[in-house]
This record gives sequence, structure tokens and C-alpha cells, in this order.
Amino acid sequence: MSGRLGRRRGLLLGSCLAVVVGAAAPGTAYAAGTANVPPTVQDLQVGNASCRTDAEPLYTGAAHPVLSAQVSDPDSLSGNTEFEVWWTDAEGTEQRHTIASPAALNMRRTATVSSDIPADTVISWRVRADDRIATSEWSPAGPGAACRFIYDDQSPETPTVTSPEFPEETYWGAGVGVYGSFTMDSPTPDVAEYRYSFNGRPENTVRPTELGGPATIRYAPLSAASQTLTVFALDRAGRRSMPKNYVFIPKSASTPVSHWKLADPAGSTTAAAETGQAARAGRGVTFGAAAPTLTPLTTTATLDGTGHGFLTTDAPAVDSDRTFAVGAWVRPAETGRAMTALSQDTATGYAYSLGLDAPAGEPAVWSFTLGDAKVSGGRPESGEWAYLLGVYDVETGYAQLFVNGQEQGTKVKATPVAADGGFQIGRLRGKDGYRQRWHGEIGDVRAYDRLVVPDEVTSLGRRKGKQLGHWSFSTSENGTTPENKGGAPLRLGPGATIHTTPEDWQPWPLQGQGDLELDGATGYAVLDGPAVDTGDSFTLGVVAKIEDSDATRPMTVLSQAGEHTDAFKLRYDPAQYAWQLIMPVRDEAGAPETVVAQVTSPSGASRNGTQLAIVYDDATDTVKLYADGYTNPEATAHLANGWTSDGPLQVGRAHTADGVDGWGEYLQGHVDEIESFAGALTASEVLQLGYEG
Repeated sequence: MSGRLGRRRGLLLGSCLAVVVGAAAPGTAYAAGTANVPPTVQDLQVGNASCRTDAEPLYTGAAHPVLSAQVSDPDSLSGNTEFEVWWTDAEGTEQRHTIASPAALNMRRTATVSSDIPADTVISWRVRADDRIATSEWSPAGPGAACRFIYDDQSPETPTVTSPEFPEETYWGAGVGVYGSFTMDSPTPDVAEYRYSFNGRPENTVRPTELGGPATIRYAPLSAASQTLTVFALDRAGRRSMPKNYVFIPKSASTPVSHWKLADPAGSTTAAAETGQAARAGRGVTFGAAAPTLTPLTTTATLDGTGHGFLTTDAPAVDSDRTFAVGAWVRPAETGRAMTALSQDTATGYAYSLGLDAPAGEPAVWSFTLGDAKVSGGRPESGEWAYLLGVYDVETGYAQLFVNGQEQGTKVKATPVAADGGFQIGRLRGKDGYRQRWHGEIGDVRAYDRLVVPDEVTSLGRRKGKQLGHWSFSTSENGTTPENKGGAPLRLGPGATIHTTPEDWQPWPLQGQGDLELDGATGYAVLDGPAVDTGDSFTLGVVAKIEDSDATRPMTVLSQAGEHTDAFKLRYDPAQYAWQLIMPVRDEAGAPETVVAQVTSPSGASRNGTQLAIVYDDATDTVKLYADGYTNPEATAHLANGWTSDGPLQVGRAHTADGVDGWGEYLQGHVDEIESFAGALTASEVLQLGYEG
């Protein structure tokens, strides 16, 4: 194996060493009357590695090593550089070669060893330079001093990998989010490091504690899909082994070790546990409260914020000195004081807490505290649901906070606290007793003894969208066009017609069997009521087309009115060459407006219309406008506290101050596939909109 000095390779006596050096540059004489200064030689390297003169030579895997040195001379630009190389061959005879060659000074000089040199043999070398008047000392300086390297011509053997938690090619290993140990080893005695990657991601490096020894890493899989750990062994010379591909299949993520839905019947004095132990409820706990919409929850528990509003167990919900996570749906009834949703008792205080923090003179924030560390972020709002999740990773030492599936604040290093006291829902143990009592609702309390992986974080905190209506404009009857599943129809105003399969070279509908054609003067369609609750998360999708030649003024595709102004208006503004979403911040004439825009042609990228989508997420206070499935920062805005509009959905017009009967911005064009949802759809779900179904 390379790098083992006991092995010797035969070398022909008298073999010569060829050195390739750069060409000389024109010289410049030093100033008359000034004493000449010899060149200096420094920064000797083999490849990119610095010269080694100590007892341990440098190892290289290059068959033709490149030797180099920085040569400088204040008096001249030209001169000679000499590289001297020597070793003792297999017969015990010294082989010494000194090569002098004209070369430019004041630059890095290189010499490529171009003939065979013996493997596993100490090769010595040094450099000096002259400017044709004075010659430098040999570098390295001193009697017998020299740089030393050994050429290693053998790559390491393929490494081995073992893991007690995740055996190779088996389904019987640990699960998603659980850390396992992976030990890399090699029969090659001079392995200096291992390069590894999981599932084709960028490589990482781990080094054994001693040359040729094993090295262990820790890793937690983030999904139950087959995983591949690819490992290379590298020796002292940097030579790389063939890869070892270690394939393992994690089990699905385990269920929480403690779980309380808090959906117990009204009047219950305990909360039943899905896993773990039941929790006793104080007199200030009322079961049967409302649950967050668009979630699997049916009911939750209300805590009244008094000394009786709590639930507790006799033992911890999860070991807090290891990797763990705790989470719950919460709805605070107030935000002016600190309130704890979940905490863990110690003998004199608490190990961790998750809840609402209210620093003096500052807005309230969500927070996760572990020991002396705290991470905070997000803005609690009275009467609004949020999903809180605190995660601690003992392997990295970081604590993280997630709100509604999004990381908040900056993860912090934390020291875990072991605890054997009770788990608390709705209060925090202080030095003088319990405090920070929760006022509001709590539901679906969970504790995990593993990492909660990203897909789970998103799923736990997500309120899945629910379709409310879909109008494809394929048929009409008695002045209406039906909702696809029998819901409320859209009534057609004058100047609105259903355009179906073309005749006599008419254009095809935007989608499916028909679309809505509006004349730009009086044409519109209207729903008998609102399509979405604009005071909560919602999504609206529509396909719209305006011929480029007709886009001479602002035209509205969709709007929904409040008492004094439209809650939203989706329109095309030719002055901005963009589709615009306009949302006033309150139901008030002249109220400030939030405007986001998507620059695109009114007729669509391929002249077949544009699929537009409005997505308002009340949990994150953001509104986004999508065009053909995509959004961008210019089409995204902050919108806190969306307000509920009771007016009907309008297709093809909006309220305007100068319009006839208060209506204007009539659309001249085609509209198709209007879809309404309660809840904020994800970007991947938005891509599925715009088709007849």
C-alpha cells in the first residue's frame, strides 16, 4: 500500500530526473552605484502543500510532482533558478540531480518532475537562485536542510461502513428523525480522512483519531425513502479509494411519545392521552371549545388564565436532556402579558417552556425557552390560531422555534436540562409557584423523542385548503352558469355570454368546453354572495385573457366588495404592463392599499390567457399574486388583519368613483376556471389550478 516505507520498488541505476522550468524573462540591471542584493527564495511547495523539513515527510500521490518556490530580486528580473533533488535508490546509491535554468525572477518558479521517481522513498529537494551577479543561499537554509516528500502510488482500499441503528439494506432500522451512528473504517493503515455524503448532497469530511483508524458520524434521516451514504477513504497523499455506497431504509416516523388532543367531552376533569399518561385538568379548563378550521381537530380546551386553568401530569412528557420536540395549536385571548402554553417542571423551576412572551414596551412574540437559552419570533394576535413547535437537537446543540410551519427567530445554542417533574399545559413553574397562566384555547398537544423533520413541521402547522367553488363556464341556462359541483351559480349580466366550441374560425375557449366572454361596456357576472372569507386565509384562481390591442385602460377580472370599498380587486393596468392585486387595509373609502403586481402580457405568455391566483395567508400575514403558477418578491406583500367583506363576488367589474351606478373598469376579454378556496394553497397546489374539472 502507498505510504508504507517497508515496500520498495525497483529503480534502474543511473535513471535521470528531468525538470521542466519556465522560460527566462528579459533582465533589468540594478542601479549604478547600488550594492547588488542576492535573490531570495521562499514559500517552497509540492503541489499546493508547503515544504516539510521535519521528521515526517510530506506525502503526495502525484506521479510527477510539481515543485515550486517564490523567487524575488529587487535588482533584476532575470537570472537562474536551480532545483536540486536527491534520494537513495533500492541499491543504496544516492541519486542526486541539480538543474540550473535561466528563468524570470520576481515570480513563482515551478519544476515538474517528469521521469519516474521511486514510490515509498524519501525524496529531498531544495532551491536557490542567482541574478547573474549574486547567488542566494540554498532554501531551506542550514547544513543538511531540505524539503522532503514521499511519492505514494497506491490508493486506499474501499472503506467499510457499519451502523447499529440503520443496518445495511434492511427495513428493521431506526426511524425518520432518529439519529444513528455510522462508522467508517478501512484496512489501509495510512487513511487520514473519510469523505462522505448522503443521497448525493455535497461532501463532508471526518478524520480518524489516529492514522488508519475508524471514524464515526451521527445522522438522522429526514424521510422514509431509501438512503445512500457514499464514503471515500483518503490516505496521507490525498489518494482516494473507490466509493462505498451504503444503502439503508429507515422506518416511518414514530408517533409522539405523549399526545393529548384535548378534545374531551365537556365537563371532563382529565384529558385522555393518545399516548403517554392522562392529564388532570384544573377547574379553569373547559373542554369542547372551537378548533382551528381546516385541520383534523374537532374541539379544543379553553383555559381561563386563572390559577385553576391548567392541565398537568405526574411525570415528564419527554426526556428534556435529549433530542425532543413539543408543540400545540394555541389561540391566545390576550397578548399583553407573558403566557405559557407548555412547560416541564424541575425541582425548583422549569426545564423548557413554549408560549407567548411580552417584553415591556415591545410587541408580543412567540418564544421557546430551554435552560438559559431562548429563541423568539412571530407576532401573536388575540383570537387567532397558531401552531407552535419547539425543537431541540442534542447532536447540534441548537434549539429552534416554528410557528405555523415556518421557522421563527434565529436558532440558538442551548444546554438541556434534565427533569423528572410534571408536564404542564397552561402554566410555568417559577421560584414562588406557578405563573404565566394561559388565557385562551389549546389543542393537539404533542411531545416527540426525536427530531420533527421538515415535512412534518409543515404538515403539523398547515391548515389545508378546502375548495368552496369552481366555475368552468361550459354552459348557461336562464341567465346563469353553474358551479361545477352544484353550488351557487354565477348570474350573467348584459354584455356577458358563454363562448363555447368555436364556429366559423372563432377562437377556442381558454379551457375546456367554454369560457365567459365580456364586452367591456356592460358585461359582468356576479355570485349571490362572497366567494371567500377575506378576513381569513383564502385562495382565488382564474384564467383571464385580454387581447393586447384592447388593453388600453385598467380592467378588472375579479372583485369582492365590503360596505365602503372592495376588499380586493384583481385587474390589468396597461400603464404598468402588469396584472395587479389591490387590497385596501380596511373597509373605508380612501383607505391605504396594498398593491402587488405581475408584469406579463394581457393576452398571456402564449396568447392563451394567464392563470392568475390570489393567495392570502392570515397566519403569516402575507398576500401573493401568482401568474401561471409562479410568484416573486414584487408580487408578495405583508397584509396584517385582513377584513371580512360581505359583498358578492364580481367577475369583470369593480367599484369605481366615476363609474355608472358606482361600477367601472369593465373587462373586455375572456374569463375561465374561477376557483375559490378557504385556506392558503401551497405553491405546488397553485400550479394545479386553471383546468376544467
